[in-house]
Amino acid sequence: MLSRKGLIPEDYLLTRLAEDVQQPKFFKEKPRKARFVGKSGTCNVAHTNIREQGRFLQDVFTTLVDLKWLHTLIIFTMTFLCSWLLFGMIWWLIAFAHGDLDHRGDDFVPCVTDIHSFSSAFLFSIEVQVTIGFGGRMITEECVSAIVILIVQNIVGLVVNAIMLGCIFMKTAQAHRRAETLIFSKHAVVSVRNNNLCFMIRIGDLRKSMIISATVRMQVVRRTSTEEGEVVPLDQIDIHMDNPVGTNGIFLVSPLIICHVIDKDSPMYEMCASDLQHENVEVIVVLEGVVETTGITTQARTSYVSEEILWGQRFVPTVSEEDGMYAVDYSKFGNTVKVPTPCCSAKKLDEEGGIAQYKLNEGVTLRRSVRRRRSVVFTISS
Repeated sequence: MLSRKGLIPEDYLLTRLAEDVQQPKFFKEKPRKARFVGKSGTCNVAHTNIREQGRFLQDVFTTLVDLKWLHTLIIFTMTFLCSWLLFGMIWWLIAFAHGDLDHRGDDFVPCVTDIHSFSSAFLFSIEVQVTIGFGGRMITEECVSAIVILIVQNIVGLVVNAIMLGCIFMKTAQAHRRAETLIFSKHAVVSVRNNNLCFMIRIGDLRKSMIISATVRMQVVRRTSTEEGEVVPLDQIDIHMDNPVGTNGIFLVSPLIICHVIDKDSPMYEMCASDLQHENVEVIVVLEGVVETTGITTQARTSYVSEEILWGQRFVPTVSEEDGMYAVDYSKFGNTVKVPTPCCSAKKLDEEGGIAQYKLNEGVTLRRSVRRRRSVVFTISS
């Protein structure tokens, strides 16, 4: 999406292309589950069999804003044309009833001057509602009905202008336009961080204008069943995050790594590396905040399915200090490197003594392998 609009540098495009390289498959492919939320943030939900369609007409303004641009422009044009035609017909009927269409002497005072046909009445309707006032046609004090219609048309014109122009403004200033420059890493990673097994993603903002009071929420969506046997096809489970600034909000000036510690309260506590190849798990990430320039609340969404979670990898740094300021290299935004990570679940890791015991066991194994290599080299040299 961003690459087509030219909002990000070419180096970042190469990164995105590199991320699309297929990962080596060590397990048999499973049938792909439909995503609940797409990578671009669109919700993959179809609303069918809605019987109470009239509820949408009770909130006409929101319905107009939610329509496509083509439909909105058609309604915009037809609304003005219909109002001009309606009052043009009314002005023609007033002129016809008063006899203004008949050519009479100089002493005759019409309701509206210079109305001789429906075309002239239609043009007068446009002049009244749009307040053009060419000066050729004008209302006189001869007819009270014409004065009343003039007042009504002015009021109706103001209401139509307020609704339609407000609708166009809201469509052009919609919050999801700002979300186009809020980016997420294509993959999520699972690795050890601060002696804890963590699930991590990276988020960034391409604009210099900040997102005020930015917050990040995560949910795990998967198929579950209750103790009573009820099957919940889309169970949404909130997961806690360890934000880098230590609060619920984030200061999104440079790309940040959002971390979720996989502990006993995490829905991923019993999940190991091999389970990602067999279970249909989807992690939804929602970034919300207030746009600094407009004050409108915006929201950016994405999701990570099992195939997009890389076990045993972490993100490479993107921020460096150059010439007294910090520089962000977006070509490394989605790059990851492999790191030693236990393939077992966090639950099993806790049962075996935690990360410290795992590192100790790994150190003993590494020493044994080094000793074996040294003995082999010594035997060959002798």
